[in-house]
Amino acid sequence: MQKPKAQMQPRAVGQWTTGLWDCFSDLGNCIATLCCPCITYGQIANIVDQGKTSVFSGGRNYAILMYFTCGCCLYSCFARSKLRYMFNLPPSPCGCADCLVHTCCEPCALCQEYRELQSRGFDMAVGGTRAPPLTRLAPYNRS
Repeated sequence: MQKPKAQMQPRAVGQWTTGLWDCFSDLGNCIATLCCPCITYGQIANIVDQGKTSVFSGGRNYAILMYFTCGCCLYSCFARSKLRYMFNLPPSPCGCADCLVHTCCEPCALCQEYRELQSRGFDMAVGGTRAPPLTRLAPYNRS
């Protein structure tokens, strides 16, 4: 079991707890995501869909798209959008669209989303307990 790291402490709503390029702050997840991104995606989808998508079905759908169409980055960008909406997070980095982030750096985006949910107290274990219902916040404001 990993100890929480200082940079993974939750910040105020509206800020990412870690950066897109901080993949190595959780080396175990980084390696797992590089070897089998479908599992990481399944865990993220299970939480952002509030249990409507199981870890298995989210991962299976991602794997099918990854192996047969190479469209997994377009599929996974929707989970990032949901995550940003739920926690009122800004587009990151540099205001990039979610699909652009996933298209250019899919593993880093998945790792960041995984760390974000983990740092906000969600159980990321495969087959773990379902996350508590999330309350929706107002959309991100750039003002």
